[in-house]
Amino acid sequence: MRTISIGQLAKAVGVGVETVRFYERKGLLDAPARKDSGYRQYDDEAVERLRFIRRAQQVGFTLKEIQDLLGLRDDPDARRADIRDRAAGKIADIDAKVRDLLAMRESLVNLLESCEGDGPASGCPIITAFEDSDRSKKSGVKA
Repeated sequence: MRTISIGQLAKAVGVGVETVRFYERKGLLDAPARKDSGYRQYDDEAVERLRFIRRAQQVGFTLKEIQDLLGLRDDPDARRADIRDRAAGKIADIDAKVRDLLAMRESLVNLLESCEGDGPASGCPIITAFEDSDRSKKSGVKA
């Protein structure tokens, strides 16, 4: 069985050595075998597992969710429906975030359109809206 060092593993997947150590501490990667010198030695499964983690992160899964996915991946009794349920849940989370971001964008566009001219910053409707919003929260009144 071929083994590689932590540096080689990190390079193969495109992450830093500290990222590999972090995933180990979080339990996402198993603690590797060590040489007599104490150096970590990883196998091909560690490379695949680390790639899995990175790909899952790229589509928005949290480390906790990835840990659950890895558990399902390693469970011979797990079903595709279990994975689909988690993917569908992640899509719903992403959709909610997109709606929130679009609402934030719309609010900011409206504020931007209200800020015309070249007057003093103190009279800027954007600044005023943020100040009014802050005052409303403190007094319990909606802006």
